[in-house]
Amino acid sequence: MTALFGLLVLGGLLATVAPRMLARVRWAAREPVLALLAWQCLVVAVLLCCALALVLATSAALPPVRDFVFTDAPHGVEAAYGLADAEGWGRLTAALLAAGGLWTAYSLSREVRAARALRDRRSAELAHRAPELPAGLTTGKAAGRERLVVLENVRPEAWSLPGPSSRLVVTTGALQQLTARELAAVLSHERGHVRARHHWLAQSAQALASGFPGVGVFSAFRDQVGALVELAADDRAARRHGRITTALALVEINSGRGVFGGACAPQHLAETPQRVDRLLTGEPRLPVHHRLRLTVAALAAPAAAVLLAAAPGLASLV
Repeated sequence: MTALFGLLVLGGLLATVAPRMLARVRWAAREPVLALLAWQCLVVAVLLCCALALVLATSAALPPVRDFVFTDAPHGVEAAYGLADAEGWGRLTAALLAAGGLWTAYSLSREVRAARALRDRRSAELAHRAPELPAGLTTGKAAGRERLVVLENVRPEAWSLPGPSSRLVVTTGALQQLTARELAAVLSHERGHVRARHHWLAQSAQALASGFPGVGVFSAFRDQVGALVELAADDRAARRHGRITTALALVEINSGRGVFGGACAPQHLAETPQRVDRLLTGEPRLPVHHRLRLTVAALAAPAAAVLLAAAPGLASLV
């Protein structure tokens, strides 16, 4: 049972202590993609700890499951885990972890259904306000990929609508207010969201946070994903069109929303001034060797869960 309790302890530490440490790192704004990887590895490690602990607990509670798990294991591996005499603890732990797993699956499916319904509704609105061109007029490499949709609206806005046939939506107000380079930067930002599948990441983070509101790692993951995907998309636009152009585009498209100097800026736009300052400052990326070390450290979290689960069996073979 050492591996089972070890997995539960490791999962608890990763879910409570690690998010606080990761949320305070100073390099996240310089390397948002790497920070996203670190948060994903942390969440995957927590889920791995729970899943592997569920396998061990179920094996302790149900001898047929234990026989199946250790069917082809070498002699002595099954005994090394000490599951035969822990049926009581195994039943309780397995019941709790199974309930958590089922609730996680339900939360994810609920979030996916809600996101799909919202996407379908917005697609229908777009089709009504900006009908599709007749067949044969949308040919070429761009057909079947993202399409540019222009809406009649004096307010400068741009957003992406992901899906099997993604949309990049821009208003006539944005076309009039932005220069050609600024418009290209805005579209590159939105295209970055679509191509990096940021909506999948946001949906998963929201599902975990809403399904387990008391688990700090999931709520922190949701909050950090919302900020980091914007920084990553800003960097994509800045690499192609320049930091100054991207910063000016952010200012122009948000100038009438109370973001700069306003006291009632919308919550999802509150970080816009910091994003503009970051682009104008233009801090360099971390050195390659530093990024490599951070990547290895991020991958170490899920690897530790797997090694901890396999440790008794590996020790019995030595």
